Amino acid sequence: MPKHAFPQGLLATIHAAQRSTPTLPAMAQKDNDRPAAKTPRSLSGLRPFLRPYRLQITLAGLFLVLAAVSTLAFPVALKSLIDQGVVAADPAERVMALRGHFLALFGVGAALGLFSALRFYMVSWLGERVTADLRNAVYGHVVQQSPEFFESNASGEVLSRLTTDTTLVQTVVGSSLSMGLRNVVMGTGAMAMLIVTNPVVMTQVLGILVLVVLPSLYFGRRVRKLSRASQDRVADSSAIAAEVLNAIPVVQSYVQERREAQRFNSSTEAAFETARKRTKVRALLVGFIITATFGALLWGLYQGTQAVAAGTITAGHLGQTVVFVIILVSSVAVLSEVYGDLLRAAGATERLMELLDARSPVAEPTAPLALPHRPAGAAVAFQDVGFHYPSRPRLPALQGFSLQVAPGETVAIVGPSGAGKSTVFQLLLRFYDVGSGAITLDGVDIRQASLADLRQRVGIVPQDSTVFSTTALENIRYGRPEATEAEVIAAAQAAFAHDFITALPEGYDTYLGERGVRLSGGQRQRISIARAMLKNPPLLLLDEATSALDAESERMVQAALERAMAGRTTLVIAHRLATVQRADRIVVMEAGRIVDIGTHDALVARGGLYARLAAMQFGLDDREAA
Repeated sequence: MPKHAFPQGLLATIHAAQRSTPTLPAMAQKDNDRPAAKTPRSLSGLRPFLRPYRLQITLAGLFLVLAAVSTLAFPVALKSLIDQGVVAADPAERVMALRGHFLALFGVGAALGLFSALRFYMVSWLGERVTADLRNAVYGHVVQQSPEFFESNASGEVLSRLTTDTTLVQTVVGSSLSMGLRNVVMGTGAMAMLIVTNPVVMTQVLGILVLVVLPSLYFGRRVRKLSRASQDRVADSSAIAAEVLNAIPVVQSYVQERREAQRFNSSTEAAFETARKRTKVRALLVGFIITATFGALLWGLYQGTQAVAAGTITAGHLGQTVVFVIILVSSVAVLSEVYGDLLRAAGATERLMELLDARSPVAEPTAPLALPHRPAGAAVAFQDVGFHYPSRPRLPALQGFSLQVAPGETVAIVGPSGAGKSTVFQLLLRFYDVGSGAITLDGVDIRQASLADLRQRVGIVPQDSTVFSTTALENIRYGRPEATEAEVIAAAQAAFAHDFITALPEGYDTYLGERGVRLSGGQRQRISIARAMLKNPPLLLLDEATSALDAESERMVQAALERAMAGRTTLVIAHRLATVQRADRIVVMEAGRIVDIGTHDALVARGGLYARLAAMQFGLDDREAA
């Protein structure tokens, strides 16, 4: 494994540890329905991400202890300086003693600086590394979720968890946790030294610290709750922004910029108000801790000066005691602050673990069956399929759907909007599992085949073509990443995309912009068709593949599609009759059911739904021709 590579098997380890965890609840639900981190123990979810870096954690712990010990050595060196150097009787001895003690103090400071620098580097490295691994794990897990996951969870919410929440985790792992452990060591050491050197003062200081810690715990719980709510409100803003930025043309064409800006403003104001409440409570906590610890320090100093005046301790002893008290109370103050950070990070970790705990209802089979290889095309069978979308459980998308498609056959599926045509494709790709019945590919139930094997056999040209923010070459190569440049160009030529691509400023190396904004709708569609051709699958799904093309482009692409369909099984969703008339069979759907099957001429002759659709289509074509 490369030094900074994502740890192999990490997701498997996480999944094994969380196998019994229930499916993630919808992230859009209200705050009072969402579990909150009650203690920093929620951070235990980070263990699988920390485990690969035991050596680095050990080194960080070693440097942390050495830095703390160096800090604790300072009061001892200061006592020796005062008692053996400053108040030495012989002036000549005093000068020599001062030199030696100041060199000793410098040595303590140099050691503190060295070990602190090493500690800072190691914990910062750990913070960055663990955060990167966590982001990779969450993102890699989310992209494997079925579309059902994204029906109930906004992409902006997921992005917020990948950015804001992981940043909180990075702050804790790379800073706060180390600071907390360092102050635990220093505070414990200072307490032990005070017990040994001045037990009377230590008893009184401990009593004051108890009065500091108890209210801190109360305020800390309130900070935790408000922190989780604040993170949720920020996620809401991110969800709104992601949704609107992906639909800018629609927003602007309906002149809704001001309304969307106001909606985002309302969301950010809600986030600000929650953050203000959290900051107010935390400010009260900080003010209380500073006041109480300062009082504890002054009380210890007062007691020490009384002891020096009474002659029971030396001035050096007083100086040592004062510094140890400072270390102790400052450690408690820092730990109270760190505790608040830990609670915030615990909430963020919970939110990230919710994503990692999510289980797609479309699961890989435990013992997948291999799909047989056919010389040409693929055999597809729908056997009494029934299906409801999870978000619409009472509205059937398919009912009693049965269809046999022979290898190499071209079958067109037509029907009004909402008839269930696209649902057929989504079930065939196993984006969802059927509610009843079965779908087989080459005689194998697709639920028994691996998802990768199934989807490698299927190529799809969707109605809304997707173009990624990269070059034209890489967009087409997405269909088969290992393809050579010559193979990509051949696919583009077959899809009649080569000419317009070579006309771009940098040809195939031209960056196409986010979502292909630099291309027309027809050009984006031809990129999508070239991508499917390059994949060269035995089963081709065309979902309104020519809907975005003008008449001339449609003729060219139709010719390309006919070449692509040769020797393959093809399912076509189309309203235009150019593709439908050439199909071996036409399946007519309505309300999730098959209402008729036949050739174009036979269906027109029989009348019914297809005849009405055809009449409407011909009427449209006549008007266009006129």
